[in-house]
Amino acid sequence: MLLALAQWLAKDVRTFNVFGYITLRAVLAAMTALVISWVLGPVVIRKLTAYRIGQAVRDDGPKSHLTKAGTPTMGGALVLMSVAITTLLWGDLASRYLWAVLLLTLGFGAIGWVDDYRKVVRQDPRGLPGRWKFLWQSVLGLAAAVYLALSATVPAELELIVPFFKTIAYPLGAIGFVALTFFVIVGSSNAVNLTDGLDGLAIMPTVMVAGALAIFAYVAGHAGFARYLGVPYIPGSGELAVFCGALVGAGLGFLWFNAYPAEVFMGDVGALALGAALGMVAVVVRQEIVLFIMGGLFVAETLSVMVQVVYFRLSGGKRIFRMAPLHHHYELGGWKEPQVVVRFWIITILLVLFGLSTLKLR
Repeated sequence: MLLALAQWLAKDVRTFNVFGYITLRAVLAAMTALVISWVLGPVVIRKLTAYRIGQAVRDDGPKSHLTKAGTPTMGGALVLMSVAITTLLWGDLASRYLWAVLLLTLGFGAIGWVDDYRKVVRQDPRGLPGRWKFLWQSVLGLAAAVYLALSATVPAELELIVPFFKTIAYPLGAIGFVALTFFVIVGSSNAVNLTDGLDGLAIMPTVMVAGALAIFAYVAGHAGFARYLGVPYIPGSGELAVFCGALVGAGLGFLWFNAYPAEVFMGDVGALALGAALGMVAVVVRQEIVLFIMGGLFVAETLSVMVQVVYFRLSGGKRIFRMAPLHHHYELGGWKEPQVVVRFWIITILLVLFGLSTLKLR
């Protein structure tokens, strides 16, 4: 019934010749995805609970997390369903970028689903072995990179754009572009996954970054705005604003149930997929460096794990942080979970605003 209503509404909008306005469709996509998440959220949570798909909690982590054991996980499937349905309703299905991003997102979601399924349903603490997870991430990341390289129609699509400077752009060539794209997609996917450790911690920064990328996508796909703001014009990339709008709405709807104390967790099925989606959109609109800035929280969480592991091995068992990723370090230092989450959100807001300022400060 909900899907039929959305289809009717989309058809009605097309009838009044509004379907050509990307900004309106992006807003409607956000609203549609939000409503779908709200409506399907309780259903998904009940199903996950009925099938006993509950979160396992590490006993070597913060003791306050022990109460989370058994909370339904794999809730990221709700986000992916909302994004997929909404994108197909409001997006221009002739857009190659739209299909590329959507299929990559669902592909990474499938990897996360297998990992979660093995951990939760089969009670295998390893889940999908790391080498296999990385292999399949690499396959999808390389496939997306090669596709974008082969389908490039303007030179700017294969250049590395440096923010704050109008005239600085480095030609990457096909091989350099594929390597950079692979790193951005796979790196973003794993970075968001590492950040997803507290109630609402990963989803809200994802929403903020996606909202900012929607603006970049719209500008990059509009010849006039791109020329005025000094950003590369990528024909057809504006359609990704609709996808990002769907991601914003679905993320906010999920946050309704994931806010502290969480009724459901995202799981790898959501975190891996959403991170890959952000990376792919940033690559298409040629804003990889800006993604690095706006997603500074994800970068810091990832670096904290890398530094902790390297230092632990080199020092013979010593640690820099009380626990990694970084959010656990502050928890063990006395911050309450909601404090960590909200303060990290505030930092992300500042980073996103700084990233958006690159549109004008050139």
